[in-house]
Amino acid sequence: MWVLQYNSEKLSARRQVRVYTPPGYTEDKEYPVLYLLHGIGGNDLEWIQACKANTVIDNLIADGKIEPMVLVFPNGNASIVVGDSEEFPGEGAGARRNMTGQYDGWDMPFENDLFEEIIPLVESKFSVKTDSANRALAGLSMGGGQTLNIGLSNSDKFAYVGGFSSAPNTRQFGGMANNVKLIPDVDAVKKNLKLMWLACGNKDGLLRVSQSVHQLLKDEGIEHVWHVDSNAHDNTEWANNLYLFAQHLFK
Repeated sequence: MWVLQYNSEKLSARRQVRVYTPPGYTEDKEYPVLYLLHGIGGNDLEWIQACKANTVIDNLIADGKIEPMVLVFPNGNASIVVGDSEEFPGEGAGARRNMTGQYDGWDMPFENDLFEEIIPLVESKFSVKTDSANRALAGLSMGGGQTLNIGLSNSDKFAYVGGFSSAPNTRQFGGMANNVKLIPDVDAVKKNLKLMWLACGNKDGLLRVSQSVHQLLKDEGIEHVWHVDSNAHDNTEWANNLYLFAQHLFK
């Protein structure tokens, strides 16, 4: 696991991102990339420590179910800078600290940082493929909302999009950004997306957000996977969906 620090010109701050490289990683080949966004109480460690994302992917590679890929774990809260926390905050004071900025820090400031700082940094430091067909975006809870917001507005950048237990920051339906359309260009999404994965547990109090997005996708005729299981808003749900989602990537 690599930890990269960078100076974000867009945010006028020093930030960091974590990067997983698969077993046998070599500069002699190029790898597809999956960007994973955490929830409101987490940081760039949540997918690693709480959901064991690197272990999930290691096992899928070892079982021959997926091709090796690089994982990128940004901090989705644009107000968080290097030195704020080196541990996954979980619940309590640490989680509240990571919520600084609330919705504003999770919307366009992070989106700009992702496209103008994080993706170029990863593509300059690692041997990865740089076309949209080899770039995927997924997230849990608040990161799920970010994923839908970013992925469905930038389908030319990500061919694979996965929203897991998406939170109320989801545009149009979440309650925090109802004045912004979730899918500004339906034709572009139909043309560019190879996979739209939408998932939520039926015991999740935020299920209504995903249900509304599912209905919109149906109404617009956008093909997608709608995965509902018996989980709640929890790590089991997110790790399980990563396991399933990853097996459909980069085909």
